[in-house]
Amino acid sequence: MKGSALLTVVVAAAIVPVVVAVGFHGFGGTTPLRVDTTPPGVDTTASGTKAGGPRTADAARGADLFRTCAACHSVGRGGPDVDGPNLYGVVGAPVAERRPRYGYTQALRDVGGVWTAQRLDAWLKEPAAFAPGTAMGFAGLADPRDRADVIAFLATQGPARK
Repeated sequence: MKGSALLTVVVAAAIVPVVVAVGFHGFGGTTPLRVDTTPPGVDTTASGTKAGGPRTADAARGADLFRTCAACHSVGRGGPDVDGPNLYGVVGAPVAERRPRYGYTQALRDVGGVWTAQRLDAWLKEPAAFAPGTAMGFAGLADPRDRADVIAFLATQGPARK
């Protein structure tokens, strides 16, 4: 190998791990920009395939989509309840979790259980069908890709739950 070719290999070997790490973790941030798996039970193949393969849920795209939700919801730790509850840590949390600042409708309290990816997908698809009588006036997200991306974003907003 000639000197310049060897130098190229050495520099590439040093740079590639840094590029991969920055691509996954960002520049000092704690939230990855992409989530490697679509939440279990969420079908994105109808509108989200590339070259016939499954796509991964995109948390960064979900953050962009969440801007519509932000009219009524915040996601920061200790953030305010607006017209809807703060959604920090919602993935894996009990449905209609008791909060001193927010009163849920009986329709949502009757659902029970926890917010799994599958439940969030059904909720985001059509809230009124998921919990008839809910106060949430949002009609829903028809595109399964949009729902998966919003769920991926929400999964990055909160503590890891077991």
